[in-house]
Amino acid sequence: MGGLTEPSPLVEEAQPDSNVRAIVIGIVAVLCAVGIIALLSRTSPKPPVARNPYVSSLKLSDLKMSAAVNFVGATVTYIDGTVANDGDKTVIHAVVHVNFKNSMDQIAQAEDVSLRVLQTSGPYPDAVDLSASPLPPHQSKPFRLIFEHVSADWNHAYPELQVTDVSLK
Repeated sequence: MGGLTEPSPLVEEAQPDSNVRAIVIGIVAVLCAVGIIALLSRTSPKPPVARNPYVSSLKLSDLKMSAAVNFVGATVTYIDGTVANDGDKTVIHAVVHVNFKNSMDQIAQAEDVSLRVLQTSGPYPDAVDLSASPLPPHQSKPFRLIFEHVSADWNHAYPELQVTDVSLK
């Protein structure tokens, strides 16, 4: 009867082998899944967006900065200036890339914002999109860029402004 309670040597060898085999199969399956996910999530490099050559016809000048506290207590930063259209087409939309830098002259915040021109009809100036008030050729208008939040790391110097996109009429 002693033989019935003691496991046979064949059973002991089969269990460790099946455990190792199951672990190896699991590791291979996980590695295959990770490899497939990595291949599927890869994106092809996007070609650089071709800039509209007309952006060089828009000039930003007379920059002034200001800040105000809105009704919820947050600080809103404004950049006002003049935009001049030196080209021969009417501009109906423009995007400005703005780089706020920190004290180490590194970019603390970068944003692309729509250029909004100031309309002075009414009790106070109102910033509207260029589609509502297009900029004709060889004309200039006052503009305003509005930032609801600027990084606390910003050095409070004038940011770099660059027109990156335009739509023409």
